[in-house]
Amino acid sequence: MAWFGKLTFGSLGLFFGGPLGAIAGAALGHHLIDKMQGISARSYGAPQEARVEYAEQSQAAYFVSLFSILGKIAKIDGVVTRNEIAVVQKFIKGLQIPETQKRFAKQIFNEAKDSEYSLEDFALQLYQTTRDHPTILLSFVDLLFRVVAADSTFHPAEESALKSIARIFGISEEQYNNLKAAYFDDLGKYYRVLNCNPESSNEEIRSNYKKLVKDFHPDTIVSKGLPEEFTDFATKRFREIQEAYEKIGMERNF
Repeated sequence: MAWFGKLTFGSLGLFFGGPLGAIAGAALGHHLIDKMQGISARSYGAPQEARVEYAEQSQAAYFVSLFSILGKIAKIDGVVTRNEIAVVQKFIKGLQIPETQKRFAKQIFNEAKDSEYSLEDFALQLYQTTRDHPTILLSFVDLLFRVVAADSTFHPAEESALKSIARIFGISEEQYNNLKAAYFDDLGKYYRVLNCNPESSNEEIRSNYKKLVKDFHPDTIVSKGLPEEFTDFATKRFREIQEAYEKIGMERNF
């Protein structure tokens, strides 16, 4: 990433201001500058007064936005868990970039999660930088899905965050659902089976589940002497109820 050398050697102001510039500057100030003392700009092939091209600005915005937004998503429920940190660290470790840039990514994550800026602030600035390239914005949301899906759960707050980003980026509902389907089961259909929605409490879900199990249990249907066709339907419905409760239970960890 040619932009990285320019960013670390004094051209931050040429890239972007706003929330992304503030987070990038804080990340550099708290981590990389001390570690990179003694490294000359020549080793990066980028003099301090190097001109920043539009493509480099977009790449830098993409990078800083990604780890800023991941930081906000990780803390969206108020607490950053060890599992969430492990997921992001694993993702960063797998990136084909130098170790200095991996450390920069981690520091952006840490700075952003505790910053005064909102997730929407970062998303809006990235959109302003790359709105003429919808494919880049779509790939950004796809990457967020990949990281969020790494722990095999999709918390309602995470979904709300990704939907908010998709709206800012002008991504259609169909495009969003297609991306989601690539990483997660359609949890919406499981909620519908239990006559619930993602905002329902665990207690409400359990209550609905118990009632539906009682109503559609094969023994209950047989005891009522209903036609065989209805018994077959009820048996299928009973299996769907069991599957829905299991899927939602895995997603909510109950």
